[in-house]
Amino acid sequence: MSDWQSAILAWWNRRQRRLTYAAPSALRLVVGLGALVLIGTLLLLLPGVASTGHLSLGQAAFTATSAVSVTGLSVITPARDLTLFGQVVLLVLIQLGGVGFMVLAVSMQWLLGRKIGLADRLALQNSMGLQLPRAIVKTMGGALLGVLVIEGIGALALWLHWRSLLGDGQAFFYGLFHAVSAFCNAGFDLFIGTPDFVNIPSDLVSLSIMGALIVAGGLGIPVWADLLFRRRRWSLQTRVTLIASASLIVLGTVGIAAAEASKGGLFAGLPWYDALGHSLFQSISARTAGFTPWEDLGAMHPASQWVITTLMLVGTAPASMGGGITTGTLAVLVITMWAYARGLEQPLVQRRALSQETVRRAITVLTISVFVVGGATWLMLVSQSITLDDALFSTVSAFATTGLSTKPMTELNLVGKLIIMAMMFWGRLGALTIVVALARQSAPQPITYPEEQLLIG
Repeated sequence: MSDWQSAILAWWNRRQRRLTYAAPSALRLVVGLGALVLIGTLLLLLPGVASTGHLSLGQAAFTATSAVSVTGLSVITPARDLTLFGQVVLLVLIQLGGVGFMVLAVSMQWLLGRKIGLADRLALQNSMGLQLPRAIVKTMGGALLGVLVIEGIGALALWLHWRSLLGDGQAFFYGLFHAVSAFCNAGFDLFIGTPDFVNIPSDLVSLSIMGALIVAGGLGIPVWADLLFRRRRWSLQTRVTLIASASLIVLGTVGIAAAEASKGGLFAGLPWYDALGHSLFQSISARTAGFTPWEDLGAMHPASQWVITTLMLVGTAPASMGGGITTGTLAVLVITMWAYARGLEQPLVQRRALSQETVRRAITVLTISVFVVGGATWLMLVSQSITLDDALFSTVSAFATTGLSTKPMTELNLVGKLIIMAMMFWGRLGALTIVVALARQSAPQPITYPEEQLLIG
C-alpha cells in the first residue's frame, strides 16, 4: 500500500471513530445526570441535613432530582425541614445542576492538568449547545466566570434590599440562595416556611432583581458567549433567541394581566403598576423558573393557568438553565410554517435559510414532547385522585423543569411522585439527548428509495 493510500485510510478510520462518539456523548450526559441525582440523594440522607430526624429515602430522592434538574417541585419545605447545612447542600445541588455535569467534569480534568479528549469535548458541546467543539474549554471557562459574576451581583443586590426584612446574616444567605436559584431557573424558595412570609417578597424591587436573574439564566451559554465576545453582528441563534424570548414575555404578561384584571381576578383592587409588575414577573418565571408571588396558583383565573401552561411547555433557550421544547424549536416551527404558507421552498429568516436537518430536529422535539407529556398526564390521571387541569399543569411543569404546581406534591402517591421525577429528569436533558443516547446508531445507507405520498390534512 502506497503512502497516500495509507494516509487516506488513516484519515477515514479517524473520521469513523469520531462519528461514533455522538451516541456516547449523549449517553454521558444521561449517566452523568443520574450520577448527580444519586450523589445528591445520599448527601440529603446525611445526619444533620434534616431539622428533625432525617429525610426519608423518597423525600431525599425527589428533592435531589428536583434540585439537580433545577425544577423546584418539592415534597418538603426547605426553610422548615432542612438545617442550614441541609440548605447549603440543596444550594450546591442546584448550582451543579444548573452549570451541568459535563461542565463540572471537564473543569475538574482541566484543573488537574489532564488532556480533554474529543469524546469529552463533544459531550460538553452537546451540554453547552455550541456548534463546534473548538475552543470549548475557553468558552467553558468564560461561562463559569460569567455565572459566578452574575450570581454574585444578584446576591449582593438581594442582600442590600432584604437587610431591612431579615437582618444582615439571614439576608446574606437568603440573597445568595435565591440569586443562585433564580439564575439557575430552579425555583426553590426559602421564604415559604419562614415566619411572617408565605412566598417570596412581592415588592417590585425584589421581583425586578429576581426577574432579571431568571432572564439571564434562560438565555443560554451560546447567547451569552455571543453577546460578550462577538464584536461583529450577533449570530442568527442569538437574534432569534432574543426575539422569541421578548415576544413570549410580552404575550405572557398581556395574557395574565388581562385575565387577572377581570372581575374576581387576583388583581382586583391592585394599582395598575403592581398588577403589571406581577404579570411581568409571572410571565418571566413561568418559562421554567417556578417562582410566584402568589400563595395559591389554583386561585388564578383559568385563562392565566392556560397561559402559564403554554409558557412552561415552550420553556427557555437551548443550552440554558431551563427546559421545555425551547424557544429555538418554537422559532424554527413558526418560521417553517410561515415559509410553507408563502410557498417558499426553504424556511428563511433574516436572509438565512434553515437546513432540513434543523427543521427535522424541531419537529422531532415537538412530537416526542407531546407524546411524553400526554403519556405522563394519562398515567397521572389513572394513578392519582386528580383533575385533568392539575395533572396537565403538574406534568408540563415537571417536563419544563419549572416547578409551579396547582396541586401540592405531598398529596401524590408513590407512583405519582415517580412520574414527576421521571419527567424532571427527562426535561433537564431534553428529548433529543435521551433519544440519541438510547437509540442504536446506524451507518448511512447508500441506497435511495422511491418517494411515496401520504394524505395529510
